[in-house]
Amino acid sequence: MNVIKTSIDGVLIIEPKVFGDTRGYFFESFSQREFDEKVAPILGHTIHFVQDNESMSTYGVMRGLHFQRPPYTQSKLVRCVKGAVLDVVVDIRKGSPTYGQHIECLLCGRDPEGERIAQQFAQESLTANPSPLTEGNPLTGSITDNRSTLTGKIGLQFFIPKGFAHGFAVLSDTAVFQYKCDEFYHPEADGGINILDDSLGIDWRIPTDQALLSEKDTKHPLLQDFDSPFSLT
Repeated sequence: MNVIKTSIDGVLIIEPKVFGDTRGYFFESFSQREFDEKVAPILGHTIHFVQDNESMSTYGVMRGLHFQRPPYTQSKLVRCVKGAVLDVVVDIRKGSPTYGQHIECLLCGRDPEGERIAQQFAQESLTANPSPLTEGNPLTGSITDNRSTLTGKIGLQFFIPKGFAHGFAVLSDTAVFQYKCDEFYHPEADGGINILDDSLGIDWRIPTDQALLSEKDTKHPLLQDFDSPFSLT
């Protein structure tokens, strides 16, 4: 697998190695051994996932921006296996030089709709940035601007460390989203910031009148009113 650094330390994009032929394809969606070899040295510690989750959502669904409070903080490894989502993380670590900044990553499944949306974003990326190598190219192992994570590649995975709020918007008719967590779910530790907070500067690519949100997510505080339980250590 190829591990791609982003402009925020610890937030990583992972590109699995895919073996394809006339029969179809095969790849390892996760290997603890390879994760330890390639990701742990970047993070400075190992990650041991203990729970896998899956959700199915329809077009316009926006979930987030979620986290678990200490002592039940979570790192996540997320991917879209059908359709496409715009996945976003926001740095909410007090004292971080990138506090309040976000990273976007387009996650597309290997189905026709996921491939169609990937191609659409690839074309938009080329139009908006004719020389993507100047801002970072996924093939080089480093991305220096959150816009360049919208590469239009299919099958990417997104690693989200502790101290980040996470959410996504569904861009396809339906999307199946899977993620691994290194801590079990604790509903009493649920937390979030408002996914519609304009100060975050996130373009979710969903028209406001077509956005589908839970009542709970609309009641999370804005970043300016949020007292983060995380700090940069």
